[in-house]
Amino acid sequence: MLAPGWTGSRAATTTSDSAFLRALLDAEAALTRAQAALGLAPAAAARAVTAAAHAGHFDAHSLAVRARAGGNPVIPLVADLTKATGEQYGPYVHRGATSQDIMDTATVLVAVRTLEPLLADLGRTADALAVLAAAHRDTPMPGRTLTQHAVPTTFGLKAAGWRSLVLDARDRVTAVRDSLPAQLGGAAGTLAAFTAYGATDATALPAAYARELGLAAPLLPWHTLRTPLADLAGCLALTAGALGKFAEDVLTLSRTEIAEVAEAGGGGSSAMPHKANPVRSTLIAAAARRAPQLAATLYGSLAAGDERPAGAWHAEWEPLRDLLRLTGGAARDAAELAAGLRVFPDTMRQHLDSTHGLIVSERLSAELAPVLGRARAKELLTELARRAHAEGRDLAGLLAESLAGEDVPADLDPAALTDPARYTGSAGTLTDRALERR
Repeated sequence: MLAPGWTGSRAATTTSDSAFLRALLDAEAALTRAQAALGLAPAAAARAVTAAAHAGHFDAHSLAVRARAGGNPVIPLVADLTKATGEQYGPYVHRGATSQDIMDTATVLVAVRTLEPLLADLGRTADALAVLAAAHRDTPMPGRTLTQHAVPTTFGLKAAGWRSLVLDARDRVTAVRDSLPAQLGGAAGTLAAFTAYGATDATALPAAYARELGLAAPLLPWHTLRTPLADLAGCLALTAGALGKFAEDVLTLSRTEIAEVAEAGGGGSSAMPHKANPVRSTLIAAAARRAPQLAATLYGSLAAGDERPAGAWHAEWEPLRDLLRLTGGAARDAAELAAGLRVFPDTMRQHLDSTHGLIVSERLSAELAPVLGRARAKELLTELARRAHAEGRDLAGLLAESLAGEDVPADLDPAALTDPARYTGSAGTLTDRALERR
């Protein structure tokens, strides 16, 4: 009820307790299969453990309650899975592993399974923004700096910038997803137990384990080398922030007094029937504000002591799940926001004219300085700006009057010089360049 940003999303499903239970069981079954593949367990044991490792046979709530005794849910799960596998092959469940091997591997599996729909939503967002950028390549609008009109820009360039951030996020998430490793090291990261159980080269087992799960093979056990999860946290926080930039701009541009864009089918108000609130943008912005603090916990857990940490590892679980959920939900909302965003070029044009032409004062300074001299040009434009505000007149007319007595080229056209649509610089070319990126 308190998480509308991710409720009902694919991320909600892939990070649920049942999804974690499935991942834990997948990790356990894959371990037995990997040992069987290397001749360290009978093939029948691998089949028996895999058959027993069905999430529907286990009670997630019971596991959660019993996890208090040992501090993690793997310990009671191993007991239940061993019993479900049966007396003959039960001893091959979890053989040689430690709880953190299974918990870390399951966490990586949950992350990979969550990142797939997240990446699909980022792709949908980028595609929709590309359409907007191309359609509005030359649509002029006020560029705003420090909340004020600065110089003209185009909506196409703004949308291309949003897309660029989304693609940055996509590329980072893809790289992290493809590098996430399985975890296998045994009690203190030495693989000693697997040697005790008969492995002549225990170092071959982590790669075999990773192959069973479709994950990257770890160079070393990473019980206290938490780069994989820190990288995951970082790319998720960046993604939330990238989508947050998009949302923040939409929130600004959809204000009643600006109204240059609007969400499709905005949300209603419980008290004010006239409102159409920018709900998608609001939820994305909320996720962007929470994500950095959640990632900070994962970064803090890099300082993990000894060969297996007390507390640092345990501190990762909830914030990482929250990060996956928040970012997955934000990506879903961003795809819907981009696909339905309504753009109002006429309103943008009205706003360009709201400062009576002063939005192009930078251009006038550059154009008039060679003609009048820098000092005279600055003096003239300062006076014309004052009069434009005080008299409510357009700068073009005031400039034409002022230049009538000056020695200026005959082709110097005040109307053209003060037209905001003619001062968007290289916005079109930059938009084209941005849209070449795939």
